[in-house]
Amino acid sequence: MQIAGLKYRTVWWQDDAINIIDQTSLPFSFEILQLTTIEQVAQAIVQMQVRGAPAIGATGGFGLALAARLAPAKNFTKFIKKSKKTLLATRPTAFDLSYALDIVEQAILQCPADPAAAALQSAQAFADSNVQACRQIGRLGAELIQPNFRILTHCNAGALATVDFGTALAPIRFSKHKNIFVYVDETRPRLQGSRLTAYELEQEGIPHAIIADNAAGYFMQTGQIDMVITGADRVALNGDAANKIGTYEKAVVAKENNIPFYIAAPLSTIDFNCASGKKIPIEQRAEEEVSYIEDKLIANPNSPIQNPAFDVTPARYITGIITEKGIFTPEQIERLQK
Repeated sequence: MQIAGLKYRTVWWQDDAINIIDQTSLPFSFEILQLTTIEQVAQAIVQMQVRGAPAIGATGGFGLALAARLAPAKNFTKFIKKSKKTLLATRPTAFDLSYALDIVEQAILQCPADPAAAALQSAQAFADSNVQACRQIGRLGAELIQPNFRILTHCNAGALATVDFGTALAPIRFSKHKNIFVYVDETRPRLQGSRLTAYELEQEGIPHAIIADNAAGYFMQTGQIDMVITGADRVALNGDAANKIGTYEKAVVAKENNIPFYIAAPLSTIDFNCASGKKIPIEQRAEEEVSYIEDKLIANPNSPIQNPAFDVTPARYITGIITEKGIFTPEQIERLQK
């Protein structure tokens, strides 16, 4: 992504450390963090300094490569397994994390002569492949976007959520010459839409407006939205998709108003071992994310709060899933397993 004329990835390896754009500081300041321990990597994922399924996957992959460098020779395998377990526990819903950790661990096991080099090469390959996948998602998805389309998106599925280009925002980037307009759900409680998606669209010069989450139905019902595109954190074999909380209700309202609803996700987000959305673990996050905005209490202090981070959109509400291998109906996802 372009920031002040410079090209950045969301996460990259440099100077024997994992470098990430701190997404909790955006859009008010642009900061790069260097992560040099497994604990720092895990904390950055949990605190959402890096977020978005593919970006989390890339960070986890680099994290296990870091573990291969830090592991003592005497207890090397034990250290690797412990590090993998620590990283895997950070965000249970995002499938790219376990996908990346598995392939980097496999690279370590297959190269006992130089496991650290093999791990880094594998982690870098995952990151690079994600960039190429997202670029292709952009090209293919752009074919769905007609001139003058008004598009709704939820949460942030742009370059910040991936390694570069994004998933849901990639087709929008490739369609910026079509006089399109983007409605940006604010995406409570962490405001990834109003903070991050709006920031990316501004950087790209794409016309847009931030709307309250509960205003999306109004814009759909009054004929002001032509299509909906979101990302996903895990897609099940039957086409059910887990994404940021609030996605399910957008899909239902889109169906009611005959508006096509698309998921954009690379193949690394598809969990072929998960039969349906009922099997997808849903992360529960801290109450304070809902009751506070920064240090300001905005809720009744004595009321309990429930804060699921994701919901599952059943396949019947999804028009198509945009992948780097093509655009498929949910019923066709199973064939991608081959």
